[in-house]
Order: sequence, then C-alpha cells, then structure tokens
Amino acid sequence: MKYLQYNMLALLIGFVLDLLIGDPEGWPHPVIWIGRFISFMEKKLRARGGDLRRGAVLLTASAVLLTMAVTAAVVFLLSLWGDIPLLAGMSVIAWLCLAAKSLYKEGRGVEKALAVSLEAGRKQVGRIVGRDTRQLSEPEIIRAAVETVAENAADGVIAPMLFFFVGGPVLAMGFKAASTLDSMVGYLDEKYRDIGWSSARLDDILNFIPARLCGPLLCLAASLTGLDGKNALRIMKRDHANHLSPNCAWSEAAAAGALHIRLGGSHEYFGKRIDKPSIGDDDRPCQRADIRRAGRMMLVSAALFAAILCILVILGSILL
Repeated sequence: MKYLQYNMLALLIGFVLDLLIGDPEGWPHPVIWIGRFISFMEKKLRARGGDLRRGAVLLTASAVLLTMAVTAAVVFLLSLWGDIPLLAGMSVIAWLCLAAKSLYKEGRGVEKALAVSLEAGRKQVGRIVGRDTRQLSEPEIIRAAVETVAENAADGVIAPMLFFFVGGPVLAMGFKAASTLDSMVGYLDEKYRDIGWSSARLDDILNFIPARLCGPLLCLAASLTGLDGKNALRIMKRDHANHLSPNCAWSEAAAAGALHIRLGGSHEYFGKRIDKPSIGDDDRPCQRADIRRAGRMMLVSAALFAAILCILVILGSILL
C-alpha cells in the first residue's frame, strides 16, 4: 500500500504542475527523444528490407522497453539520493506524462483562430489532427477539435494517470512510448500498415481500460459543467462502437451526447478518404464554444479520476 501512496502523491504533484505549467514550448521533453529513436529505427528497418511486419515488432518492443529501462535507471539513481529527490523526480515524470493543460490550450487555440479567420482555424487545427485540414469548413474544424479533445482525454490524461498509479514512472513512460509509436506509425495507409501494425495493436490494448473509464467520467463531468450528462451517457451506450478504433468512440460519444452534436464521419488522411461511422445526433449546429466546453469536461474528468484514485488509496490504507 505504501507503494501506491507514494505513486499517488507524485501523481497529484505532477497533475498540479501540469495544470499550472502545462507543456511549455521549447522545453525538453522525453517524447522528443522517444520520437527521434522511433524515426531512427524506422529508417533502419526500411533500409534493411525484408518483412516489415516482423520489423514492426522490433520497432515497438525496442522503443517501449528502452524507454522503460531508461526511466527505471533514472528512478533508481534518484532513490540513492533519498526520498525527497525520488519524490521530486517522480513528480516531474508524472507531469511530463500528462497533457491536460496543453490539450485544453490547443483546443482553445483553434477556437481563437476561428475568430480570426477560417484559414487560421484550418492551420491551427492541423496542429492537433492527422486529417487533411485544407478544405475543412468551420463546423468540420469544430468537430475535429472536439473529437481530438475527447479522444485525448483518454490516452493523454486518464491512461497515463492510471498507469502511473499502478506502475509508477516506469509503466507510465512505457505507455507514453507506446502512445508516441501509435501517433507516428500506427496508421492503416499503405506506407505504415506493415511497419506500424504492432504499435497500433499495442496502443489499442493499453487504452482498452482507460477508454472505458474515460467515457463515464466525461458523462459525470458533463453534468458538473452544466451540460447534458444524461444524454452523454445515452449516446455513449449507443455509439461507443461507432469507430474504426475499439477505444476512441467511448469518449467521443460521451462528448457528442453532452454537446448534442454529431461527430465522426468520413475524412481524408494522407490523401486517402477514410469512411467512419457517425457518433451522436445532429440536434443543433456546432458552435465555437463547443471546443471550450469539451475542454472543460476533459479537465473536470481528470480531476474526478484523481479524486477517485485518492479515495482508493485512503480506503486501502484504512482497510489494510
């Protein structure tokens, strides 16, 4: 139990740091180094030739295991210096694993850009989505931003919190490596289908539980932020399978229901049109403020999850 208490304390400090500071541009971040390693390995495997599907397993395993090994070494060295340096280091790692403020900031950036011009909105939303944004209308930009905030509430906030709570910095950073792999090579197009299949599958497995926690948390957060939590729950139950991913629609459906808008549908990725099911009901036109509302739901759901984890630790301490 003491192990979970230590993880929880570091996670809470990291969560507060994330809310206060976020991810300042220009600061060094482990994801940058993880990304460079992934790019290096991808180039080596492609240059070597042969079966890229077998190489994909090597790429996935090497990136995740190396990240976890380096993190374990850092944590071990910090432990040699005492409890305070260890807690400080763990808290910084927790902060680096979370993306709540940066996600909210990027969403608000799209909303503000749309107030300037449609072209500015297209450019800004292109920072956070993988689809082609050059021809998007304003409603499509809004929906893209809401989808991104909702989807990343699970894999950018709830998932790293869960993995840090259970496995500390090592498991949380391992998840971060898997998430980075998926964002870089986990696509279905011809270029990445073979080299990225194992990364995509690992990301699906790791996000299975977090996605199913995030959906109900967003429903509760909707009620607490003045949105329609009951409809969020209804749409989540109905449309949670309406996605090519087994996980993404849980949080997207909750957001769509809370806002009474329709998400999903067909989009263009890397020059290829991908047909996806729709999520939610088209009860009203999208509004720019929907991006901000989705961001508030995401922040409240993160706070709710932190509170739930704290309660579990307290109850465990009392009962054990």
